[in-house]
Amino acid sequence: MAQKCAIGLISALAASASLAQSKVASADGPFNLSGFSTSANPQQQPPSQTQKPPSTAGEESSAPPRARNDNPRTSSGGFDPEALERGAKALKEINKSSYAKKVFESIKQQEETKQTEFATKAQEFKAMQAQAETERHKVIYDEQKKLAQHQAQTKSQMARYEDDLARKRMQAENEFHRARNQELVKMQEDSAIRQEQARRATEEQIQAQRRQTEREKAEIERETIRVKAIAEAEGRAHEARLAEDVNRRMLVDRANAEREKWVAAINTTFDHIGGGLRAILTDQNKLVVAVGGVTALAAGIYTTREGARVIWSYVDRILGQPSLIRESSRGKYPWSGSLSRVMSTLRGKEPASKSGQGFGDVILHPPLQRRIEHLANATANTKLHQAPFRNVLFYGPPGTGKTMAARELARKSGLDYALMTGGDVAPLGSQAVTKIHQLFDWGKKSKRGLLLFIDEADAFLCERNKTYMSEAQRSALNALLFRTGDQSKDIVLALATNRPGDLDSAVADRVDEVLEFPLPGEEERFKLLNLYLEKYIAEAGPKKPSLFDRLFKKEQQKIEIKGVTEELLKEAAAKTEGFSGREIAKLMASVQAAVYGSEDCVLDSVLFREVVEYKVAEHQQRRKLAGTDSK
Repeated sequence: MAQKCAIGLISALAASASLAQSKVASADGPFNLSGFSTSANPQQQPPSQTQKPPSTAGEESSAPPRARNDNPRTSSGGFDPEALERGAKALKEINKSSYAKKVFESIKQQEETKQTEFATKAQEFKAMQAQAETERHKVIYDEQKKLAQHQAQTKSQMARYEDDLARKRMQAENEFHRARNQELVKMQEDSAIRQEQARRATEEQIQAQRRQTEREKAEIERETIRVKAIAEAEGRAHEARLAEDVNRRMLVDRANAEREKWVAAINTTFDHIGGGLRAILTDQNKLVVAVGGVTALAAGIYTTREGARVIWSYVDRILGQPSLIRESSRGKYPWSGSLSRVMSTLRGKEPASKSGQGFGDVILHPPLQRRIEHLANATANTKLHQAPFRNVLFYGPPGTGKTMAARELARKSGLDYALMTGGDVAPLGSQAVTKIHQLFDWGKKSKRGLLLFIDEADAFLCERNKTYMSEAQRSALNALLFRTGDQSKDIVLALATNRPGDLDSAVADRVDEVLEFPLPGEEERFKLLNLYLEKYIAEAGPKKPSLFDRLFKKEQQKIEIKGVTEELLKEAAAKTEGFSGREIAKLMASVQAAVYGSEDCVLDSVLFREVVEYKVAEHQQRRKLAGTDSK
């Protein structure tokens, strides 16, 4: 503490000396503060610069030894007594000066300023110390956090390592158990195979012994039967030889008796005939009566036959079916349809118009089938509400089901059905107009309504400006146009043609619905093959024969189907691209004929493929010929 006060006092003296030298040197010349200058002894430094802050015991023990003092005017601690003497001398001079008070006040202010600076530096040092402490705590926290993270990471790595070790250990154990189980299974399989081989060998040996025993037994039985048959044959031959003479005599006697009886009957008959002829020829009256009776009988028979024919033709023309109709759901006469419906009712069968909702043998594209069903429902509702019917046109390649679809349309709509062809009109000549009017008059008599289907309509409904069209055909077309000029509530006109462009424009104007019947697709061909396979193959064969069939007809064989699977039918459906429904039906009929031509009446996959390939080649050849003819 004393050392610090001395240092402060020396500093104050040095400051006052410099101040006095600068301000009052001119007034007070005797003042000379050169003794306070540190330049007189350049080796000496203020104690504030030479002293170091106190250190700990460890630092003192590790500090280097002090330097040797070569200046004899200073102490070993670096203190200069001359500076103190100069200070004291300067202090005396100051006391004698008139500016002593100002010097002391200046020294005091300087001291206070230094104290303030020291206090500020102390606060800054404390703040720096606090900041250093905070930084130290922060560094410690970061180190602790890093240490904790490192420890956690180390623990996680240890856990993963232990888990990997456990997994590897379990995998090794599983592999060991799997290998052991495989060895056990293989040993068991080997043992089972050896046992099975031993069992098979034993069974084969037993079977061989059994077959040998059966062969020996069969040989013995055959020998016994042969000996027995020989003995029986010898006995029958001996009996036959004994009875042969008796039978011959009995047959000769019976034949003689029959001959005598027939000869007597013939003689008696000719005697009666001869006597009658002699009586008629000898008596003229009897001859005239006999000839007149025979002539009258012949005339009566001829007159009755011709009269019945004339009356029946009149009845047939008035009540019968028109001659243009090829097929109809109505009977030929009004009472025949009622009789057929009564018979079907007695047999427990529903009429065709009320049975089922499907299309039977008709397989069409789904959109076309839905449209026909919609048209059938619309036609049924039209008839129910007494509204006029709509005429339809079916067109498409031959054999695509137009006629069958028209029949099903009539059945599902509850109408009667009648079919005619356009080719039947031309041969009628001048009678065609009359037959057309009779046909429409007959159709109006139907209480249920009639669907009149005209197949091959382009045969007489073609354009009227054709040069080859006769006057009779043109008149028949005009008659049909006259009868279909207005919407009818009794007749639905359905036309079918392969060439819709050839129809007369007036006929096309009378058509309300146009339906196209394309060739069947692969799915439809598959369904048709299934249908006709069931119809021509599976259901073909012996039915319940009658007594006449049993006596005079050969028994029919049932076809056996082997290896004809759905995959084979799908393959055939893919190969028959371009086939119509009629061609597929003919294909299955050819399959049926090939089966009946075989020896064992069996349909297998080889025979089926052979017929399909043959019909496909025939279809392609026919198309080539048609293309050549068209060119």
